[in-house]
Amino acid sequence: MNFLEAVPAAASRIAVLVRETPTQHSRYFSELTGADVFLKLENLQYTGSFKLRGVTNCLLSLSKPDLQRGVITASSGNHGAAFSLALSRLGAKGSVYVPENASSTKLDAIRLYGAEIILYGNDAGLAELQARKVAQEQGVSYISPYNDEAVIAGQGTIGFELANQVENIDAVYMSVGGGGLISGIGGYLKQLNPDIEIIGCMPENSPVMAKCAEAGKIVEWPVLPTLSDGTAGGIEPGAITFDYCQRYVDDYVLVSEQEIRTAMCRFIDNEHMLLEGAAGVALAGLTRLAKRNAGKRVAVIICGANISRETLLTVIRN
Repeated sequence: MNFLEAVPAAASRIAVLVRETPTQHSRYFSELTGADVFLKLENLQYTGSFKLRGVTNCLLSLSKPDLQRGVITASSGNHGAAFSLALSRLGAKGSVYVPENASSTKLDAIRLYGAEIILYGNDAGLAELQARKVAQEQGVSYISPYNDEAVIAGQGTIGFELANQVENIDAVYMSVGGGGLISGIGGYLKQLNPDIEIIGCMPENSPVMAKCAEAGKIVEWPVLPTLSDGTAGGIEPGAITFDYCQRYVDDYVLVSEQEIRTAMCRFIDNEHMLLEGAAGVALAGLTRLAKRNAGKRVAVIICGANISRETLLTVIRN
């Protein structure tokens, strides 16, 4: 993909439905890490997550007849809520396949905007495979949470905004699940400036893309429960994000559940906003590699704010 063409085009296409989020300097995380740290606040996006960007770009890329026939997607929560909101704004209908262990907060968000929820399996990867199968059987469009160039270009609009908001960034840290976010941001920023470092952050309990990168191919890997429910699960065979990650991601860092919890508490206490586990992973990765970033100008993608009260209590009590 030519990201320098596709991403600005996506930014123009989605502008009427998607908020340009602020990037703010963090004195606390700068002092903690020795870097000059900027936070890209996708936790302030509509639906509380960056996912609205990719799904909106994808839906607006469909023909009107395809959109009106109905669409299907799969999601651990945030993509589903974004899909549901975008469909409601476009006057269309669709269904979301969701793993049975999805966050109750995220399920409520999907319901709020009107899409049908279908529970399937205990893993995001299984829900994706079933959703794709049903879409093919019914002859309707399937919207992947990450394995689609229009979705990837939509997520890349975060990098487009970031580059216009902060000059001379040396490195960008973000969480990685299926790889749509880091493919879009990394692809755009690397084509803009090959010297910028793109760092993928993952929980030790769900390090699938990092293990795929080590193996040089998409592999299955055991996944344990994690605070970063939005990035948990496998990667579907043939995912285009794997190739983009191989090309544009410079390094991966794995963090423990305690590191995620600590990073989340630090953000809540010092930035005075909510964040979800996946955003905590990116902050934990930044902290883990603090010595590497000393004196550099670094951005961290705060990818979402959707956390249940039960999970939040677990985080702040420990």
